[in-house]
Amino acid sequence: MSGQSKSIKRFYQTVEIAKSDDGFEIRLDGNPLRTKRREVLLAPSAALAAAIKTEWDDQGEHIDPASTPLSSLLTEAIDADAAAQWRDDILSFLQTDLICYRADGPNALVERQAAAWDPYVAWLRDELGAVLVVTVGIVATAQADISIQRIKTELDKIPAVLLGALRKATAITGSAVMALALWKTAFPAADIYTASIVDDLYQAEKWGDDDEALARRDAMREEFLTISRFLDLLQAD
Repeated sequence: MSGQSKSIKRFYQTVEIAKSDDGFEIRLDGNPLRTKRREVLLAPSAALAAAIKTEWDDQGEHIDPASTPLSSLLTEAIDADAAAQWRDDILSFLQTDLICYRADGPNALVERQAAAWDPYVAWLRDELGAVLVVTVGIVATAQADISIQRIKTELDKIPAVLLGALRKATAITGSAVMALALWKTAFPAADIYTASIVDDLYQAEKWGDDDEALARRDAMREEFLTISRFLDLLQAD
């Protein structure tokens, strides 16, 4: 949601959580909060429901959509109902995963990429038994079917709401492996995001930065950290 969205006056007094057979409803003055498609905004975990309740409790005279990012993530996941597509998208990223395509120079960048990305290659091998081919340059290199299958097996176990968040994390970082590491809390979220922009940071140091690039990175970082919090809350119970 954008902070420039049309302002809506607060229309409710109370925010409550109601347990149902399928999850947790957030109710405004006793009425269930709904998505854009009028589906009930059903949180899978009590922790996520409590955090979304806080977002709506904290609204002032007018509702600020930019201050309800968790509600937005859950709404998008429920309305899209695209678990199979998200799973396929994540798997397709593995064929061109950021961490697998390295620069051939200068040495300083090569070393930075290795220091930032090698731990993710090693983690995926140790955690899921999936070995990825790392290459130099931009020519596509196919990954082994068995590695893709092992990751697919993991993704098949998780619910659609979580897959939607992982798909967003994958798109932000350009790396399905980094998104998986975020899900498994293998590395701190802020460190994962920093690792995903190694090239940008190197170029900024070498050639200078500008306000637009800084603002874009800050916005992407904030979104990534929100996704991290969303994943943590989903899995808190």
